[in-house]
Amino acid sequence: QVQLMESGGGLVQPGGSLRLSCAASGFTFSAYAMSWYRQAPGKERELVATITNAGDSTNYLDSVEGRFTISRDNAKNTVYLQMISLKAEDTAVYYCHAQLWRLSYWGQGTQVTVSS
Repeated sequence: QVQLMESGGGLVQPGGSLRLSCAASGFTFSAYAMSWYRQAPGKERELVATITNAGDSTNYLDSVEGRFTISRDNAKNTVYLQMISLKAEDTAVYYCHAQLWRLSYWGQGTQVTVSS
């Protein structure tokens, strides 16, 4: 059974940091590109960051470039999103996503709220 389990979300003040984790099981994690998406209330889901299966290339949404870092540990079947200098506009539900050709899996999401 495929599972993507996000954790690490919560309430943080502007300028603060959070580290999201996504633990994968039920598929060959090291073969899949992994991404983090987010969806704010009333907005469409958007791609935040992607990392290749080997972890040798990453891409970011322009608005998070330099503040967010995606990484993965294939030995632990886990992908991470380190977020610093958080802003109110980063408030959203963050989703983990796995992609290999036409195979696509989603996690259930974790809430990140940036507020004073």
